[in-house]
Amino acid sequence: MSRVFFLVLARDHKHVDKKIEELEGLGLPYLIVCGERLGHPHVVYRKPLGKFDAVNFGAQFLPNDANIVALNDVDTEIHGLGAALRCFEKDVALVFLKVVVKGGPQGLFYSLLDSIRRRFPITASGELMLMRSTVLSEVLPLKSCKAEDSYLLFKVLELGYGVTFCEESYVETERTKSAGKEESYKRRTVAGLYQALSYTRPPRSIRLFYALLPLVSPLLLVLGKRGYHWMRGIQLGFLDYLRGDRTGLWQPTHME
Repeated sequence: MSRVFFLVLARDHKHVDKKIEELEGLGLPYLIVCGERLGHPHVVYRKPLGKFDAVNFGAQFLPNDANIVALNDVDTEIHGLGAALRCFEKDVALVFLKVVVKGGPQGLFYSLLDSIRRRFPITASGELMLMRSTVLSEVLPLKSCKAEDSYLLFKVLELGYGVTFCEESYVETERTKSAGKEESYKRRTVAGLYQALSYTRPPRSIRLFYALLPLVSPLLLVLGKRGYHWMRGIQLGFLDYLRGDRTGLWQPTHME
């Protein structure tokens, strides 16, 4: 029987109370790594240094009897977790879930992204991903990376384990509300994706996709203003990586 343990990542206190209510209502054991001191027995403090660091720090508190670790962003609402857990009945080491965004331009972006991820896993969604604890221990500690979710995905694939994109289970969240802010968000995540690729050796098809991505990103212009800012974010993120950006925390000068 699978015993799942939730490791929740929180930059600050916002959404923490709601996440505690959700996980306790579901009867799930958890620990929240938070960038603020809250004095709650299931919340530990860690100065915000990036999600990769929060995962590395929180891993020391994982119980020995947990065979599945769920990495979960604090600002999410979980739906249908059972379907994701059933994926582990097969030879699968990592499961990442569908993301449903409330409003803003990312709803369309996820529709485009998911149409690709149904065929091959070019990136994970860190809002909620589940891993066998034995496999997680193989890839820790994570290196400094702004896309720790895809770093984990690429490393699991490199090691030859199976992965699954589960759409029956999903999380709801809120993201950027304007196309302009979406550019900043894409810049951060794309820089992180190229960081993750530099640390790992995923299948050739994934590496080829990212080799071509900056070249084909102008095709997004057919989507109008949103497509323009997605293209800009992709190209700027790639340039950040080429310029030597290897930090795991989005710099304040680039904040949305």
